[in-house]
Amino acid sequence: MSDADLVARARQGDAAAFGALVDLHRSAVYRAARAALHSHEEAEDAAQDAFVIAYQRLGSFRGEASFKTWLLTIAWRQAISRRRALTRWWARIAPANRNDPDPAIGGDVAHPDPSPEAAAAGSELGRAIVHEIRALPPKLRDALLLAQSGELSYEEIAAITKSPVGTIKWRVSEARKKIKARLVERGFSDVG
Repeated sequence: MSDADLVARARQGDAAAFGALVDLHRSAVYRAARAALHSHEEAEDAAQDAFVIAYQRLGSFRGEASFKTWLLTIAWRQAISRRRALTRWWARIAPANRNDPDPAIGGDVAHPDPSPEAAAAGSELGRAIVHEIRALPPKLRDALLLAQSGELSYEEIAAITKSPVGTIKWRVSEARKKIKARLVERGFSDVG
């Protein structure tokens, strides 16, 4: 059964149809949230919030984009909102120590399921990469993190961020170039 059929049935009150949509898109929604948050627990919460919001707003889904893209847009916005709140909270709690883990960019090194950035943070190069990702302007950082999440096409990222596809491709490329150049400036010669 297609997403369109499941959406139509869910709009008529079929809870099982919406459950099927959740099952189909759970992984993509979680990965989008994880790309923004880098915390398993926060990503799970953002994903759950996204599904609740999608259910509540199902009547407003017009089908201009695919259901998956519409849902991922909701998830991304929830995750970004959560990331901003976490960053503000972290800044109030520990403003003096900027070497502490940053909840917005994979500082959760001790987590049993760390992000690739957090896993790499144990090494000097890993810490430098995390630092450089943090230093990117938000639009470059977000495009890079969404692209690196592994499941989204450039077209889906463009729809989620409401940016042209060419702009997303440029942002991802520019983010990678900036990180590489900064790492080389810092003396890391073995960065691909």
